[in-house]
Amino acid sequence: MTGFARAEGGDGNLRWTWEVKSVNGRNLDIRVRVPAGFEALEPTARAAVPEQLKRGNVAAGLVLTRGQQPGRARINRELLDQVIVLAEEVRQRLKTEPPRPDGLLAVRGVVEPAEEEDLPEEQREDRIAKIAADFAKALTALAQMRREEGARLATIVGQQLNDIERYCAAAAASAAAQPAALQVRLKQQVELLLGTVPGLPEERLAQELALLITKADVREELDRLGVHIAAARKLLKEGGAVGRKFDFLCQEFNREANTLCSKSADSELTAIGLDLKAAIDQLREQVQNIE
Repeated sequence: MTGFARAEGGDGNLRWTWEVKSVNGRNLDIRVRVPAGFEALEPTARAAVPEQLKRGNVAAGLVLTRGQQPGRARINRELLDQVIVLAEEVRQRLKTEPPRPDGLLAVRGVVEPAEEEDLPEEQREDRIAKIAADFAKALTALAQMRREEGARLATIVGQQLNDIERYCAAAAASAAAQPAALQVRLKQQVELLLGTVPGLPEERLAQELALLITKADVREELDRLGVHIAAARKLLKEGGAVGRKFDFLCQEFNREANTLCSKSADSELTAIGLDLKAAIDQLREQVQNIE
C-alpha cells in the first residue's frame, strides 16, 4: 500500500523532521536514512517498522536543521587515520596521485557536528529518545493512512469478487457446461464418425464418449472457484496482513479459469471464461495493494 507521513520536533538549537513513505511491494523492504552522528537511530527505526507494517517498500528519512546559532564541526581523527591508510594502499596499487584533502573530508563520518559531541551524555540520550519518539509518531500516522486505504480497497475487492461469482454462475448456466447437452453434442459427432468409419465396436464408442464427457465437464473447476470465492471473502472479514494469502488465491483463481477455457468447445462458454479471466486479472492487480 502507498502512504506518506511526517513528524517534526525540536530541542534547543536543533529542529528535526521525519518523513516516512511506503509504496507497494511483495515483501517488507525498509530503508532508513539519517545524518552523520545519528546512526544510533537507524536500528531503532528498522525495528519499529515491522511492528506496524508487514508488506511494502518503506523509506524513512531524518532531516536536521539548526537555528541562528552557528554550528561547529570536528574531525573524527580515528576514522580519518583509517581512511588515509586505505587511500595510500589504493594509490600504491593503482599508481595514482595522492588523495586530495577535500576528498578525504568528504568521506561520511570524517567530519562530525561538534555540537552533538559537546552535549552531556544524558542530554544527548534524551535528544535521541525524542527524535525516536517522533519517528514512532510518523510511523503510526503512516500505518493509519494505509489502514484507511485498505478499507477502501476492501470495498473494491468485494465488488470484484461479486463479478467473478457472476461469471461463474453464467458458466454454470451455460448449455455447454451441462452434461446432458455435452452428451447430445458428442453423440452427434460419434454418429458422424460412424458414417465415415463403420464397424467400430459400440463398447469402444461408449468408453470414448464417457471419456470425452468427463474431459469437457467444467463443473469441478466451477466448484473450486466457488470455494476460492468463499475463502477470499473470509479473508476480507478477517482483516490484518492477508496480502500473501490473497496472492495465493489469485493464482488458484487463474489456474481454474485457464482450465475452464481449455475444456470449452463452445463459443458462449469460452466468452464467459475470457470475461472471468479478465475479472481475475483485475482482482490480482488490486491484491498487490493489500498488506
